[in-house]
Amino acid sequence: MKSELHVPSDLKFLTIVENWLLSCLEVQFNDSVDWSKQSSRLRLALVEAYSNVVRHAHKDQPYLPVLIRLELRDQDIALEVWDHGQGFDLSNYLPPSPTDRQEGGYGWLIMHRLMDKVEYQLQVNGGNCLKLVVSLPEVAQSA
Repeated sequence: MKSELHVPSDLKFLTIVENWLLSCLEVQFNDSVDWSKQSSRLRLALVEAYSNVVRHAHKDQPYLPVLIRLELRDQDIALEVWDHGQGFDLSNYLPPSPTDRQEGGYGWLIMHRLMDKVEYQLQVNGGNCLKLVVSLPEVAQSA
């Protein structure tokens, strides 16, 4: 299954983004996934990605839409979040240290902890793409 959502760069659309993701996943996976364990982690990763686009990539261009693509195959989920900002230079990224009182930089760390694979590509077909990939464990069937 594939689906995509074009949404304005405005945090008041965050609930729409979350509901779209969870609705698509529930339709596709139904009872084969333990949603009590998986929905929070998937929502958090997507919320972090979307809010970073709104707050950073499209900060000076709120009229630009955010494109979110979802591809589901078996138990695998691939989410792409596309923006039209200048992009984020990963070579300048410093992970937050527990001893520092750093305000930013936690999103990248959170997404890496929640997902199996995180990729970021600058300037692909006129946009930047953050790809989040995870394989969900199947619910154990009771005998």
